[in-house]
Amino acid sequence: MKKSAIVIAVIGLILYGLVLLVAPEITTFLATITGVVIAIAFLVAVILRARFPTIVRRVPWLYMMPLYFIFLFMPLLFAIVLLLQGKFSVLIIIVMVSLAFSFFYGFLNIPLAVYHKYQEDKLTQKPLNHYPSLSIIVPAYNEEKCIAGTIETLLETYYPDKEIIVVDDGSTDNTYGIASSYASRGVKVIHRPNGGKAAALNHGLQFAQGEILVCVDADSMVSRTALVELVRRFEDPTVVAVAGNVKVLNRNKLLAQCQALEYVFDINISRRGLDTFGAVIVVPGCLGAFRIDAIRSSGGWDVETIVEDFDTTIKVFKGGAFDISNPLAPINLQEPDFQAAAKGMKVGKVVQASSAAVVYTEAPETLGDLWKQRLRWYRGNIQTLLKHRDAFRNPRFGALYSLGFPYVIISMIFIPISMVAVLITAILAIIAGDIVPILLIFGVFTLLQFVVSLLAIQLDDEDLKLSLYSPFFVIGYKHLAASRNWWKFDLAISYTLLSFQSTFKQPELPLRIPI
Repeated sequence: MKKSAIVIAVIGLILYGLVLLVAPEITTFLATITGVVIAIAFLVAVILRARFPTIVRRVPWLYMMPLYFIFLFMPLLFAIVLLLQGKFSVLIIIVMVSLAFSFFYGFLNIPLAVYHKYQEDKLTQKPLNHYPSLSIIVPAYNEEKCIAGTIETLLETYYPDKEIIVVDDGSTDNTYGIASSYASRGVKVIHRPNGGKAAALNHGLQFAQGEILVCVDADSMVSRTALVELVRRFEDPTVVAVAGNVKVLNRNKLLAQCQALEYVFDINISRRGLDTFGAVIVVPGCLGAFRIDAIRSSGGWDVETIVEDFDTTIKVFKGGAFDISNPLAPINLQEPDFQAAAKGMKVGKVVQASSAAVVYTEAPETLGDLWKQRLRWYRGNIQTLLKHRDAFRNPRFGALYSLGFPYVIISMIFIPISMVAVLITAILAIIAGDIVPILLIFGVFTLLQFVVSLLAIQLDDEDLKLSLYSPFFVIGYKHLAASRNWWKFDLAISYTLLSFQSTFKQPELPLRIPI
């Protein structure tokens, strides 16, 4: 971006601030107009980036702009307006702004998810013209209690040309024996020394013969239509990976029910929103599909990575966002031949499958198990973000740069901060005597959360009873998760920097597949 543009932007912000200070009586009007302009600009950018890539290439600043960071300005604007009006205490303002930030962050995905649902309904009405061959890899370690059920569901899932490969990763129980009993039904069972999930997937990749590779966890249950719906998205030749629709299987406890709603509202709906840009950032390990050539050309799964699904998705995504003639050459967006350079780019898409591509997985039922799971996620996410940190500053990665990674940063850092701020300031406000305003604020946001949860549940074809747990996302579950997550964030950084420094080096392509 040119220095003159930065100077103009700074001057504009200063003038805007002076107007607010000199004429506070027009703050509400000015803030409303600003919010509308930002919302319209965001919507226009969404439409241009999703449907008119040629225009985007001709307007370099649209291509360079991290869209989600625009959203960070909205809570700040809201706080300034409330502060200048002088009707609320600082504590009340912090509570309102923090709740608004968290709420609108989730609500922003709803319109995009509605559009995705509309497109999904049109897509699923069309017959599938081609059934490419599938290779399904199931890595398993000490899964004797559930491996049979997983294999049974895969055998029963409709698809005309599929092979099932179970990789026993040095199990010490009877996993290999149970899986081997299905060899007579065409299931390939491979035993290898224990090396971790990523190594098991790479080992299975050596035996895969299909055009599309599907990964399924050994403790997951796949719906009968899942494979067809995954493959349906590959009819678009620019799609390199497809994420399955994950749902919680065990819903007999309050904590699991809250996670079931979290999967719907925070995960599946956000993926539907990111699907609009072809920028779904995580293809879940419990059910995901890749073009096998994309997996092999990106180097397969890195064995030192904690969250292999996130890392592999980013590798596959980045592998499709390089200049065709020279994959390792940087693209200078300021050069005169920007349009010619952009035409030479090949950008792959990572998308979300339809609602019918369902996989059921078990969620932690105790706080201790949830703690371990989320700590692993945070450590792995930080490791992956640091490993692929070049995507933060290089617009050649398209939607990954402008939308995907900013989305992760907001969800990992800003949302936990806002929830911790709500928890602390609400307690302080009650101590200070502002009980009624706090009750009113939480009441309004609980109602809003309930309505938005109903919309999300309807879009995801889920059980409407889950909406009864939406109040815990305003009071309780979200704050507990956020406070623990923020402590885990600091802990995860320490662990990651100490234990995984060797993985931060950005590898050159192509990579050797480690087995």
